[in-house]
Amino acid sequence: MAEYDYDVLVIGAGPGGYVAAIRAAQLGLKTACAESRETLGGTCLNVGCIPSKAMLHATEYFDAAANGAMAKMGIKVTPELDLETMHAQRRDAVKQLTGGVAFLFKKNKVDWLNGFAKFQDAHTVKVGDKTVTAKNVVIATGSTVTPLANVEIDNAKGIVVDSTGALELPAVPKKMVVIGGGVIGLELGSVWRRLGAEVIVVEFLDQLLPGMDGEIRKEAAKIFKKQGMELRLGMKVTGVSVKGKKATLTMEPSKGGDSETLTADCVLVSIGRRPNTDGLGLDAIGLKTNQRGQIETDHDFSTRVDGVWAIGDVIPGPMLAHKAEDEGIAVAENIAGMTGIVNHDLIPGVVYTLPEIAGVGLTEEAAREKGEVKVGKFPMLANSRAKTNHEPDGFVKIIADAETDRVLGVWCIATVAGTMISQATQAMEFGATSEDIAYTCHAHPTHSEAIKEAAMAVTGKPIHI
Repeated sequence: MAEYDYDVLVIGAGPGGYVAAIRAAQLGLKTACAESRETLGGTCLNVGCIPSKAMLHATEYFDAAANGAMAKMGIKVTPELDLETMHAQRRDAVKQLTGGVAFLFKKNKVDWLNGFAKFQDAHTVKVGDKTVTAKNVVIATGSTVTPLANVEIDNAKGIVVDSTGALELPAVPKKMVVIGGGVIGLELGSVWRRLGAEVIVVEFLDQLLPGMDGEIRKEAAKIFKKQGMELRLGMKVTGVSVKGKKATLTMEPSKGGDSETLTADCVLVSIGRRPNTDGLGLDAIGLKTNQRGQIETDHDFSTRVDGVWAIGDVIPGPMLAHKAEDEGIAVAENIAGMTGIVNHDLIPGVVYTLPEIAGVGLTEEAAREKGEVKVGKFPMLANSRAKTNHEPDGFVKIIADAETDRVLGVWCIATVAGTMISQATQAMEFGATSEDIAYTCHAHPTHSEAIKEAAMAVTGKPIHI
């Protein structure tokens, strides 16, 4: 019987990797985690989810003070932007949370191997200058920014940047062009718009937020326009050139047409992310990726190579931190001989703009392709808490099977949609019908009452509209 240095070696310490390592250690497995960054937490904690939310939250306060929302409630102030302090509180949040993961590693006796990891064989991995063996290796290397052809990103100059560079801009740009109308582009575009930048979003498709419900996408576009964003939909970017401190973007209609240009102080390239598998040495173990660069796994997250597992952004499915976390717990439990399961049909997605945009399950379009449905909607304008908070934008939409009444999808735009969607996800996990939600008592006054009312609307009986 072969002896190994570790029962489990996790490659990557992002949300999927560090969670997998901690859970494996909790289950009594000798565990190590290889991570090349100087801090743990991966993209999410260092340059993604966490710092972007710190900036979104701070700029919400600034925008409320600068643009009259506070004045409506009798609070008159004239805000002064201290961008460096705003950046400092973002960095502090990152420091505390990445440090927290390091503490959890020590508490759970997870060895952190600092360095790039590369397979020598299925059970041998070189991490930096050190070589270790493990009975099980979990690939959790996350994703990296998808490049745009003919566009060179230089975060140091702050003119053509990716999401990492957009978090570190030393000054508010007068004009920012965001290439890509997805989650990351809209969130970071919102940050700089609130601080005074003119923001233009250029999207290849004819609508924002691909993958979300059609009505939600249309309503989101209306809200972003009302907030002052210019949306150039159905446009293909053909190049970006930099001269001095200005960038010139060339684009043309996606379906063909005349070319035009835009000049900006900053261009944010945000067209998506791709699996991060380069340099792992997958060829050394005979593991190939699919056409999208992903590692295919079985339902238990095992790959075709015995003893090698994969989770998170490197496998098919939405590239979301919470999806990776659930997979991290599941893979550790599977390695330990337990049964770890993730319901990939119920992975909620959230856009942390203001208002927030969230959804889980099927879109109305996808649901109708499967059969007859019933749809209930309720506007936040008619929700008492949203009304008193001066938060009228958005609505909740529930899609249910016409015959069984089982809820197939829930979509919402509301200031706290990201929190509200968890209730819907849990209800759907237990197979709830719209009637189950409608007859569940909701505290008053709360934004979540809109979910109850939307459920009542499925059968045509909402109370407050």
